[in-house]
Amino acid sequence: MRILHTVEFYHPSKGGAQEVVRRLSELLTRRGHEVTVATTGLPDREERVKNGVRIEEFNIRGNAVRGMSGDTERYQTFLRDSKFDIIMNYAAQQWTTDLALPILNEIKAKKVLVPCGFSSLYDPRYAGYFNRMGEWMKHYDACVFLSRSYRDIDFARKHGIDDRIIIPNGASEEEFVSPPNSSFRAAYGIPEDDFLVLHVGSHTGVKGHAEAIQIFRRSGIENATFAIVGNCDMKGCVASCNKVAERFNKGLRSRKKQRLVVADLPRELTVAAYHEADVFLFPSNIECSPIVLFEAMASRTPFLTTDVGNAAEIISWGGGGMLLPTRRRSDGSVTAMIRESAVVLRRLHDDAVRRGELAERGYHAWIGSFTWERIAERYEELYSDLVAGRSATDATYPTSLTPTNNNRWDAML
Repeated sequence: MRILHTVEFYHPSKGGAQEVVRRLSELLTRRGHEVTVATTGLPDREERVKNGVRIEEFNIRGNAVRGMSGDTERYQTFLRDSKFDIIMNYAAQQWTTDLALPILNEIKAKKVLVPCGFSSLYDPRYAGYFNRMGEWMKHYDACVFLSRSYRDIDFARKHGIDDRIIIPNGASEEEFVSPPNSSFRAAYGIPEDDFLVLHVGSHTGVKGHAEAIQIFRRSGIENATFAIVGNCDMKGCVASCNKVAERFNKGLRSRKKQRLVVADLPRELTVAAYHEADVFLFPSNIECSPIVLFEAMASRTPFLTTDVGNAAEIISWGGGGMLLPTRRRSDGSVTAMIRESAVVLRRLHDDAVRRGELAERGYHAWIGSFTWERIAERYEELYSDLVAGRSATDATYPTSLTPTNNNRWDAML
């Protein structure tokens, strides 16, 4: 098949959407398909073909609500004229999808939308956009959702979108089955007997970095290091995180032998940090389906997360972590309850048996259902069905685990 994936940013850019589309594109290429990615041009992109995937760059910025500028007409002509069998638009509310929406009827390829959560659904500035979204979605041959119960699939149900397919996120078997040769602890001088708490997430300001630092500080865990790993090449909260880390490491926290590390790592060291961490702490404010939770499962690292996106569903699928006490905001975002969350972190620190149980359950669920290799197979089946004129059949949901106290935060308070 000739496949086009569209995504706002792509390798070497870092982020969740970039990782998903890169993994799917490269794996489908390995399986014999011709895959192109349409994306934003980047000055540091040195290759137009990466691991067999052709990269088609466009100098475009913005979205349908903020306004779009650049090669908009060239991109729409590309969509109309290119002879792809499948075009998959990854994520709404950004230009590669928003420029496709008004010309969907003019695109001959089979069309797939992966909405990725509709993060601005409750934003009044996007009211007109979402008033039209229900009709736009009906022009797609299939819509892929990452969860059975989140705002984007609820929106689709409300608007009578029938071709709903559930394909979750995942983590790479190639990366996580065997520990990497590098050592994160060695690179940052972290003692082997330190309790290592990890957060992985770019400094967007909504990944819960500030809350995570407070939770770690208030937990009172001694001989412990908290590492925040994320893309520091952005405005966001990186400056404030670095300032907090500097004060943290010079102040009272050092007397309790607590340390805070803020790092922008190459991928191999990031994977090493996952493998070496004792707990993954993720009090994010807004998500769709956090890839980092699947990566924690893949590294046998128990996780604590806010009830954000479909985190609760991921826990029911995999049993690899627990929800933090979470407060919901009127705009649809969430925030961790700091004091209660600190107690949960402290008690999970004190309970090595429970940490081990969470780690093993999460790992075995991941290797059975949530590797990128299995996820790519599901996309291949969907694309093949559509090209052959068959009705898209929904994925088999991962089997939900029977809830136990091991996955209830209130049992630890």
